[in-house]
Amino acid sequence: MTEKAILFDSSRCTACRGCQVACKCWNDLPSEPTAERPYDSVNWDGKFTHPADLNSCTRLITTFNDFESESSQKRVGWAFGRRACQHCTEAGCVNICPAGALHKDPETGFITYDQSKCIGCQNCSSACPFDVPRYEDQGGKTVINKCSGCVDRVAHGMKPACVTTCQSGALQFGDRDEMIALANERVEFLHDHGYEDACIYGVDEMAGLHVIQVLKHGMDAHGAVANPSIPVTATLSGILKPVTAVGAGATVLGLAAMFGLAAGYKRDTLVYNDATGDTISLETGEVTKQGNGPDERSVKEALTENLPFVGSKKGGDGDE
Repeated sequence: MTEKAILFDSSRCTACRGCQVACKCWNDLPSEPTAERPYDSVNWDGKFTHPADLNSCTRLITTFNDFESESSQKRVGWAFGRRACQHCTEAGCVNICPAGALHKDPETGFITYDQSKCIGCQNCSSACPFDVPRYEDQGGKTVINKCSGCVDRVAHGMKPACVTTCQSGALQFGDRDEMIALANERVEFLHDHGYEDACIYGVDEMAGLHVIQVLKHGMDAHGAVANPSIPVTATLSGILKPVTAVGAGATVLGLAAMFGLAAGYKRDTLVYNDATGDTISLETGEVTKQGNGPDERSVKEALTENLPFVGSKKGGDGDE
């Protein structure tokens, strides 16, 4: 199977939020808590985007960005957007995860995860240039919750849930190369119809995203991240992980080697020869230190220390 991609065409989007609802339904995600008046809700920021951002029970939101438009009589234009995981080829979240909870699906290229492995460190959030990962509480355990690309559906020949519900054709799904080709055609069409700022987003960013976007009014109007990159701190952490592993392995091997070398080694018993003032090996008689005074047992003490002298008493010079 070739790598897949979701194509989002903002020029066809009506901001119906059907994709948002479909995502919640398929993934069994609850609704956000609301108040009687929208402006009392903690998830409302005074704009039409609701909730205001991704959260523990929302993996996908439709964004509403207003901008000054010379073509509109009201001089206000709307740039609709899609905010969710971008499924990067160079995924900082995968590289930094210490538990192996995040991984790239080899069949699609989507970044998915295993909540049972997540330790709740939230390092993936610091490594994401799009500020996507969110977390939920599962019985006192914090685990990641984000768009998985619906890899469970795709594995059975189905499209992601958000794509299946889009009535305007703003969302499509297929081989990544085909989605890029469709995006190029659409941007060319928009240019021919006066939308000079229309562009494609996701072809090269982060070595290629698996969400390709046609931005009708340009990157700034749609709030796209310009030149996204993995933060330096996350990059260093990703490097340190394998280095640490290699260092730990080397330490273990080194200790094992030392143990092997020491297994057959027996240290000579050193004794003091009071006649010469030298320290010698009891086993070989070899002098190991000359004339530096007594710093070991005397020869006599070494030879007789284990003999059963009952009632013996040592004197000041070592004689019994």
